[in-house]
Amino acid sequence: GGGGGAAGDPSVSTHGAAKGVDVRAEASANGETVDAQVILIGTGSEVQLAVTAREALQAEGIPTRVVSMPCVEWFAKQDSAYREAVLPSAVKARVSVEAGLSLSWREFVGDAGRSISLEHYGASADYKRLFQEFGITAEAVTAAAKDSLAGLTN
Repeated sequence: GGGGGAAGDPSVSTHGAAKGVDVRAEASANGETVDAQVILIGTGSEVQLAVTAREALQAEGIPTRVVSMPCVEWFAKQDSAYREAVLPSAVKARVSVEAGLSLSWREFVGDAGRSISLEHYGASADYKRLFQEFGITAEAVTAAAKDSLAGLTN
């Protein structure tokens, strides 16, 4: 027992939201917030896919944090303490989800991370079908997260 302070670092989610980057869902085990094994990073509407994938990973006992990062450029300009609070360097298993190009993601997902992105242009179906067709699905995010994790244990 002790001071009764808030768990975790409340400054991350609260002032982060104003800046456009926030921890959308925290990693948990048995109802307690725990250190993440995997971080899923989404932009815009793709955050919902990350949240769905997190539910699947959590159900398999893989504590997963979801970070909403609509503006990568903005995040890159923040100080290292803030970036570390949102994307702890100890968590190497990361997946970015964006219906765009994955070029800008390497610095955030790192060598062990995976990017689920839409590298094809000019397709004109509705986004749900496109996402399905190009593998931008919660299942793909879940699989990529496991793949990223598996790569670390070897």
